[in-house]
Amino acid sequence: MSGSGTGSGAGSGRSRLLTELAAVSRRYMASYALFNQAVADHFGLHPTDLQCLNLLTLEEAPVTTGRIAELTGLTTGSATRLVDRLEKAGYVVRRRDAVDRRRVLVATVPEKVAEFGRMWDSLGGTWEALFDDLDDAELGVIVRHMRRTVELSGEQIARLREGRVRPD
Repeated sequence: MSGSGTGSGAGSGRSRLLTELAAVSRRYMASYALFNQAVADHFGLHPTDLQCLNLLTLEEAPVTTGRIAELTGLTTGSATRLVDRLEKAGYVVRRRDAVDRRRVLVATVPEKVAEFGRMWDSLGGTWEALFDDLDDAELGVIVRHMRRTVELSGEQIARLREGRVRPD
């Protein structure tokens, strides 16, 4: 473990931290999945549909169903069914592309998306309070970790969906 410190104690301390990180990461992921389920239930949505809405609010403009498939890792058929459910629930609308009338774009409905903001407010405001006691350098570490986690998760999702991960 080069760069992890000097002496034999540094390795064992790092080992303990990595073990703790593995356990807390599993709890974090389970906690987030359960929270996501509770929010989805609150809005009468499937958890994947809720996260698709979340991703759509981060996009610059209306997107195609193909782009939704890319964002979520779903097949285009599954993405189409997801959009059907979101449209039926009133969270998105489909419209023809003004430039290419053959293309159909999916756009969020601002009033419905605003419901999520009100829900966050009723849960006690923003998540920012979690970070009040951290300095900018510590926040930077968290941001870098989250970016790396998103990238790694995307790679692992692709491996799973392509059948490149098999239990021994």
